[in-house]
Amino acid sequence: MTKTVDVEIANAIAVVTLQRPASLNACNGTLRRELLQAVQQLNADDSVRVVIVTGAGRGFCCGADLVDNNPPEQTVEDRLNQEYKPILLGISEAPKPYIAAVNGPAAGIGCALALSCDIVLMAPASYLFLAFSAIGLLPDGGMSRHLLRQLGPKKAYEVMALGQKLQAQECVSLGLANAVCARAGDDQNASDQAVLNRQLLSDAHDYADRLLTRAPLSLRYTKQVIREVAEKSLDETISIEAGLQAIAYQSDDHAEGKQAFLEKRSPVWKGR
Repeated sequence: MTKTVDVEIANAIAVVTLQRPASLNACNGTLRRELLQAVQQLNADDSVRVVIVTGAGRGFCCGADLVDNNPPEQTVEDRLNQEYKPILLGISEAPKPYIAAVNGPAAGIGCALALSCDIVLMAPASYLFLAFSAIGLLPDGGMSRHLLRQLGPKKAYEVMALGQKLQAQECVSLGLANAVCARAGDDQNASDQAVLNRQLLSDAHDYADRLLTRAPLSLRYTKQVIREVAEKSLDETISIEAGLQAIAYQSDDHAEGKQAFLEKRSPVWKGR
């Protein structure tokens, strides 16, 4: 059986590449299983500190494979809860940052995959596409929450109800993406998609390298506090921050950070 997810690890950075380019990396059952396995293994690997997710070929992920032979007894509700949900939660609740390198269309559940990551980088011609209403469905995979929190109810409803295609620069303007990567557009006339993908990955690695200069526990608890305080009051937020700060304050990395600051050198992080 052809492998649908490729994982490469080097210098504490893992690159997860969806490998169904002929179908714009549409999610079939095999890809869902292999992607979940990759996420679980990378989350448990302390040598990996940043994960980049991207797609092979012309697309990031065009959504669910509509011609996949799903088990006849499996409902769409079962599939979302049992197969997609563990992947998306595995990324959003991971103890390390995930970067989505969106190299082309991110549609349907592919959009949810990108928005589950902590940082979203987009190639100039890439886009997020919520095409659900065109086929009588509604956004899933947690997208309604992502869009509501970022866009507010009016804009979120417009984007979801009209099934809008959001181009890369608009995604940045709306706060759905961090940056449109200029390097990936250096050669707008390039016919080799692989070259453009490598340029985007180079930008993603630059972001990952910046994250590697920060203490792993700091990144972990920053991600956790953002997730936990989204619906909390100021009172609750201060207490959540205080609890996580107490853990970080007693860590080896905090001691090393202080010492490195005093000695005017770069810290050597241990992640503990």
